[in-house]
Amino acid sequence: MTAQLPLPFAPVSNAKHIGAAVDLVEDDGGGQVFLHGMLVYVWDAGEHAMRRFVAVKLWDMKTAKIAEIAAAFGVHEDTVWKWHRTLNSEGFAALSSDKPGPKGGSKLTATVITHIQELKKKTGLSNRRIGTQVGVSEFSVRRALTLTRAAEGAGTPAVAPAAIEPVEPALFAMSVPEELPVLPAPTDRTAERLAASVGSLTEVPPVFAPAARVPLAGMFFALPALETTLLLRCAPKVFTGLSNRVYGLNTLLLEGVLRTLVGEPRAEGATRLNPSAFGRVLGMDRSPEVKTIRRQYQGLVDTGKVPELMSLIAFEQFAADKNAGTTMLGILYVDGHTRAYEGGKKIGRLHSTRLKMPVPATEETWVSAANGDPLFMVMAQPSASLVSELKALVPKLRAMIGDDRRMLVGFDRGGWSPTMFAHLHKAGFDVLTWRKGTTGDVDGTLFHAETYVDEQGTTHTWDRVADTEVDVLLSAKTGDTFSMRQVSQIVPFTTRTGTRQIHILTTLDTQKTMGTAEVVFRMAARWRQENYFRFGRERFALDAHDSHASSDDDATRLVPNPAKAKAKLVQDNARNYRDAVAGTVTAAMLAINTPTPGTQGITITNQMHNDIHAPLHAAETTVAAAEDTYRQLLARVPLGESRPGQQVLDQEMKRFTHIIRMAAFNTAVTLAREIRTNTGFQRADREAHNLVRQILKQPGDIDPTQPGILRITLDPMPTPRETAAVRELCTSLTDTETHYPGTDLILQYAIKDRL
Repeated sequence: MTAQLPLPFAPVSNAKHIGAAVDLVEDDGGGQVFLHGMLVYVWDAGEHAMRRFVAVKLWDMKTAKIAEIAAAFGVHEDTVWKWHRTLNSEGFAALSSDKPGPKGGSKLTATVITHIQELKKKTGLSNRRIGTQVGVSEFSVRRALTLTRAAEGAGTPAVAPAAIEPVEPALFAMSVPEELPVLPAPTDRTAERLAASVGSLTEVPPVFAPAARVPLAGMFFALPALETTLLLRCAPKVFTGLSNRVYGLNTLLLEGVLRTLVGEPRAEGATRLNPSAFGRVLGMDRSPEVKTIRRQYQGLVDTGKVPELMSLIAFEQFAADKNAGTTMLGILYVDGHTRAYEGGKKIGRLHSTRLKMPVPATEETWVSAANGDPLFMVMAQPSASLVSELKALVPKLRAMIGDDRRMLVGFDRGGWSPTMFAHLHKAGFDVLTWRKGTTGDVDGTLFHAETYVDEQGTTHTWDRVADTEVDVLLSAKTGDTFSMRQVSQIVPFTTRTGTRQIHILTTLDTQKTMGTAEVVFRMAARWRQENYFRFGRERFALDAHDSHASSDDDATRLVPNPAKAKAKLVQDNARNYRDAVAGTVTAAMLAINTPTPGTQGITITNQMHNDIHAPLHAAETTVAAAEDTYRQLLARVPLGESRPGQQVLDQEMKRFTHIIRMAAFNTAVTLAREIRTNTGFQRADREAHNLVRQILKQPGDIDPTQPGILRITLDPMPTPRETAAVRELCTSLTDTETHYPGTDLILQYAIKDRL
C-alpha cells in the first residue's frame, strides 16, 4: 500500500471507494479514478481497453485488494487476473473489447432467445439438447435463460449495458417444485411402531413423503443395481417366520448395503449418518440405531440359515447364467484370503502373504465370477490348504450348477496338485493355473503373437505365446501321468535383465474350446479377485471383526506336532555337527599318515587312532539319539495337547456381514459398468467408481405424488460433464422399471439442470 495518507474528503460525491486510497467514478460519459484525492486516470465511454488497463494498474500498485478492485469494476477476481496476464503477454491493444472472428451479428437474437426460453419452459430439456436443436452453444443457452424476456410484441430483450463487464454466472441455479416442501418433518410412524411392538404388525412398511433437497437421496440410484445381486429376492425365502419388528428384513438389509456403499460398513457407522435423512431413503421416520442393527443381525445369525442364504444367492446366480446352447457354464476363480487378528484371544497362526509373516488369523476361501465379482465364500478349516479346500468345494459347486456342464476354475500356485487336477477334471471341472516348480523351456520356434478382444471391447496383444501339451507326473512311485494343455509366454525378468518363460496349465481340451489368447487373458484376469480383496479392505472393512465372540477350537483335531519340528531341528543340527567333526577327523588321520620328508617311517598306535576318532564317535552317538527321538514322536497330535486353550473367532456373523458387503461391492461395480457402457462420461474407465460414490451421497428430491411412481430428482453434480453423465444414467436406470423393495412403487430418476 502507498505510504501517502488519504485526503480527509472525497473529491466527488458519487464515487465508489476502493480500499483506503482510491475512488472510482463511472457514468455514461466514461470513468475517472482518483488516488488520494488526485485525478490519475480518465477514459471515455466505450474505451474498454483503457478501463481494464486502469484496473490492472491499481492492482499492480497494490492500492487495494484484488477482490475490492474486481467488485468496484463489476467483474470477477479471475477476470482481473486474466486482464493482468493479457497486458503483460500481449500488450495494451489486446485489452480491447473487439473479439477476433467474423463481424456478423450474434446468433443470440431476440427470436432465438424467445425460442430457447419457450423450449425450456415447455419441454424441460437440458441446456445442451436445447442448444443442439437451436444451433447455439450451451453457454449461449444459459445466457439466454438469464435474460429477461421482452414484453409481448417487443423485438429486443432487456440486456445489461455493454460498457460494464458482466459478473460471472453462478455455477447452477435450481428451482424446487412448489408441491415439494424443503425437508419437511419426517412422517410420523408412532402408530405403526406401537402396533409392531404389541404384535399386531409384522413390520413397518416403507412410506415416502414429498420432500426436496433430501440429503443422501442419491442412495436411491443403487436400487436397480442392488436388484441384480439377488440379495433382497433370496433373503425372504430363507428367513421365514421372523418375529414382529419395526424394521423389516428388506429394510434391514437395505440399510446395511446402502450404509456400506457410502463408506460406513460397520454397524457403528450408523452414528455418522443423519438418522432422519437416511430414514427418508428407507421409507421410515428414522434409520435404525446401532444397538438395533446388532440385535437384529444377531437374530438372523441365530437362525443358523446364513450359509443357506449365501448358497441360495450363488445358486440363483448360476441359474441366471445358464445357457442351454453352451457346454461350458462359466468361469470361476478360487482363492484363499487370510484375515489377520490383532486381539488378545489365543488364535491359531497362519502365514499372511500380505504381511509376509505368520500371524494369528482365520482363513476364508472365496469363489468369484469371471469379472471378479464375489459369488460366495466358505470359512476354511484352520491351517487348511487351498488344495484341500478346492476338493471340498467340488460337491458344493456341482450342486449349485445343477447339471453336468463343465466349468473352468482358475486359481494360483497355492492350489498346485496334479492329483487334484485329475480329481477336478473327473468331476466335470476344467483347471486353469500357473505351473509350479522348475521345468524345461519350450522351443522358441513355437512362439507367435496372439490377440484377444475382451467383453469391454479392449484389445489385448501378446507378442510371444506358445500352445503345447505336457504330461504332469501324478505319482513318483507308480509313474502315472496326467495330460494337460500348456500355454507358455516369454516375459522379462523382474529383478535382472533378460527373459524367461512362464507356463499356464489347463485341462481344456486340445481342440481349443478356448483359444490360446483367451487362456492367457483368463489367467491374468484372476487378479480381479485380488482387486476385490484390496478394494474390500480399503472401502468395505472386509477384514473387520464384526463380532468379538469366540469359541473353543476342537481339542481333538489333529495338528502338526510342534515337538516334532523341534526334534527335527535338533536332528539336523546333530547331523551337521557330525559332518563337521568327520571332516576334522579325516584331516587329522591324513596328517599322521603322511610322513614328513626325511623320516624313515610312521608309528600309529591304537590309542592315537582312538583319540582322533573319539569326537566322531560321540557325535554319531548324539545323531543316533536325535534320530531315535524324532522317529518316536508322532507327526500329528490333538490340538488340546499342542496348544491347549486355542480359540476360533465367530464365523456366522462374519459370514452374514460378508453377504452384505458382497452385495454392496457388486452393486457399486454394476453402477460403474453402467456408467462406462451407457453414458458418454469421459475417462469412465478411471473415474466411474468415483462418480458412483458422488452420486450416492448427492442430495435430491423425493416425489411420490404420482400414483405408482417414486420419482427421484438429483441435484446437479459439481461439473457439467458429471451432470450430463448422470442424466444419461437416469434414463438407463428408469428403463429397468425397478420397484422399491417391499412396495409397488416404480422408481424413476432425473437430475436437475445446471442453469
